[in-house]
Amino acid sequence: MPGQPLVIHSPAPNPAGFAFHGAMQQGGMVIGVAPAGTATLGYDGSPVPMDAQRRFLIAFGRDHGPSATLEAVRADGTVVTYSMTIAPSTYRIEALPIPKYQQPEAEFLKIREGELAQIKAAREQAAIVQGDGWRQSFIWPVNGRISGAFGAQRVYNGEKGSYHSGEDVAVPTGTPVRAPADGVVILAATGDPFTLEGHLLMVAHGMGLDSAFLHLSHIDVKVGDVVKQGQVIGESGMTGRATGPHLHWALTWRGERIDPKLVAGAMAAPADRLSRSDAP
Repeated sequence: MPGQPLVIHSPAPNPAGFAFHGAMQQGGMVIGVAPAGTATLGYDGSPVPMDAQRRFLIAFGRDHGPSATLEAVRADGTVVTYSMTIAPSTYRIEALPIPKYQQPEAEFLKIREGELAQIKAAREQAAIVQGDGWRQSFIWPVNGRISGAFGAQRVYNGEKGSYHSGEDVAVPTGTPVRAPADGVVILAATGDPFTLEGHLLMVAHGMGLDSAFLHLSHIDVKVGDVVKQGQVIGESGMTGRATGPHLHWALTWRGERIDPKLVAGAMAAPADRLSRSDAP
């Protein structure tokens, strides 16, 4: 139900005293509870913030290795270590017998440099934004056919291209886009569309987690606005580099790209597709 916090169901007790909920796999995100008495928490050597109930968020990028380590330091100085096993994910790989791409023109690179600087600044804001959206049960911002899957990658003459960093949902231009969870707007490209992302909107959900919505035709919010889960924040489109109208939804945690599908779960099939499912 929109607005409700994600409920953490503790697994069978483990020696480390941690509890987890989520997808402990490549591209996944996990909300956990640290052992009682934990004062500070580390994840593979980097500090991880906790809320007042010792809840925390960690995520695993597309190509994360098979293991990770959590280290909880209690107030009395004792250390509790927990080794996690990260399950592999399968991605669509397409080999093409053509060159990767032509060298971008200088004018494009100059414009792109400024766009990337804005995105970087927004992500720096995401790292410090306070909020509880990260622990809600995320919803899909639009409902439609998945036309591009997270992690998909093309290989050009043996050379790997960049992988697809989010989920593409094919919807008509003008489809309302809703906030998948509570958050704060950290970037709203309402002026000239970015060369690749088009009209780009970014929302920080707290704990370093942010959503990005690409190719929008219209943005309804501005930087600094607080948005609620389910609130309309813009409309889908095909601005920027897009071959057709769709929404590209990406989730990032501390620089790691994660799969929205593993966070929001299965999408309910649109009614019009359900009605045609048995058609010849």
